Amino acid sequence: MSERLARLDELAVADLRGVGPHSTAALEALGITSVLDLLMHYPRRYDDRTSMSCIAELVEGGEVSVRAEVRRCTVRHLRGRRSMVEAILVDGSGPQLSVTFFNQPWRSRQLVEGVDVVVHGRPATFRGGLQMTNPKLDVVSGAVARFAGGDPAGSPGDGQSPVGARAGRQTGRIVPVYPQSDRAGIASYEIAGHVEEALRLADSLGALADPLSDRRRASLGLVARAEAFHEIHVPSDPKGHARARRRLAFDELWRLQVALVMRKRAAMAEARGIRHVTGFGLVESFVGRLPFALTDAQGRALARIRQDLEAPYPMHRLLQGDVGSGKTVVALATLLAAVGGGYQGAFMVPTEVLAEQHSLAAAQLLEGLEIADGTRRGGVRPVEVALLTSRTGVMERSRTTAGLLDGSVDIVVGTHALLTEDVRFARLGVVVVDEQHRFGVDQRAALREKGALGQDPDLLVMTATPIPRTAAMTVYGDLDATVLGELPPGRTPVRTRWMDEPSGEAAVWQHVRDEVVAGHQAYVVCPLVRAGCARARRGPTGAAVGGRRAR
Repeated sequence: MSERLARLDELAVADLRGVGPHSTAALEALGITSVLDLLMHYPRRYDDRTSMSCIAELVEGGEVSVRAEVRRCTVRHLRGRRSMVEAILVDGSGPQLSVTFFNQPWRSRQLVEGVDVVVHGRPATFRGGLQMTNPKLDVVSGAVARFAGGDPAGSPGDGQSPVGARAGRQTGRIVPVYPQSDRAGIASYEIAGHVEEALRLADSLGALADPLSDRRRASLGLVARAEAFHEIHVPSDPKGHARARRRLAFDELWRLQVALVMRKRAAMAEARGIRHVTGFGLVESFVGRLPFALTDAQGRALARIRQDLEAPYPMHRLLQGDVGSGKTVVALATLLAAVGGGYQGAFMVPTEVLAEQHSLAAAQLLEGLEIADGTRRGGVRPVEVALLTSRTGVMERSRTTAGLLDGSVDIVVGTHALLTEDVRFARLGVVVVDEQHRFGVDQRAALREKGALGQDPDLLVMTATPIPRTAAMTVYGDLDATVLGELPPGRTPVRTRWMDEPSGEAAVWQHVRDEVVAGHQAYVVCPLVRAGCARARRGPTGAAVGGRRAR
């Protein structure tokens, strides 16, 4: 925060001219206590009153501004001590315009015959004529002298500007509309008046410090910070607030990124990372044995992961890619980097079916790979992969947990079963979490806590469809992101089609029948539990619901 902004943050809104105890309390109810808070209370929309329409041109619909003369004004007293003021306006274009105000009896003293006014609102047809109900109104001539210095009746104004010395200030300009609060007891026009006073005070303090040089602003297409604060509140043209919003949004993101970088550097300084310096020979052997070549995206991902693993602080990386983009191969290579350096790897997935699939894939892809082991004849042994889920038998579970504890199991693939207390590692170096949004923060932390004594294992999380929480983790610096944006050669692309008409359902089920007849399988995903899902699970053909995607 620049010195000028810090100074504005130290000034209370009560220090502004015209902000009394009532306004101070109302602004505080909106979370506004300092002058800077007020300047950063941005309008939610804008009314463009820079152009005028004549009454003859009016049609129902959008908001318009009309300058006309009061022909006559009447007051009607309704039941319940309510009132209605109706004024007839003319501008010489032909028809008349009726403007109606409810429960504002003081309008009758404002809208006397011959007064020139500007009204802004939405015209509607009523009893064969045009009418505006409770429009915004400014007196621009005729009654100015009479009400100069304030309305003698003590009227609160029209909801946009008081009558009197400030009459007409909302006409011919772009008017900001602020978030207001009936509970706090403050209206948009009151906030606008206080904001303009805050801008005058800010200008009186001198030039607003700008952290961006003129050259840098020009290269980014940004206006100066001082101009942005003025234009966001008092736009000089219809695009002024858009230019201001872009600059102020840039400043917010910049401050956020600086804070995140500082937080991340502080965390890195305190981290207990593992420097994997010897494990990539095994990775190169693994890649060389693959029956296919890595895509460029996979190669870039592995290079970035290698930099992370060789750094002295723990990796926290998100690997994002569509189904079939090759995330599993990258994950196995990451785990092998740990194994080649004398550590172990854990691959946690949300379901038992997925754990079994990954375990089988790992066993096939890692077949024939060996690592050094001085306790074995020949000094080498195969890379050992184990599976651990809630369905794992007692004997097999006992062998797996013993192997993890003595280091003879190199990679374990499992579900939440990896989080139980009896699962301990000799030297856990890398953790891979698939479909990370299916796990809570505490669950991922529990697996990391099983790392080697005094060291935090590196973490790679994978997803095909990042949810908002995952996106937030990347934005706020908890995860660095890597995207696999291409499919391996020969991989059938995923095609998504949307049927938004009931008639399309028959075509969908016919496609399922054709694929089943061709020897393929299909599955149906039911996002809601309802009666229709029973039919959807079976399908009209009785075809299998599970299995690989029909292509």
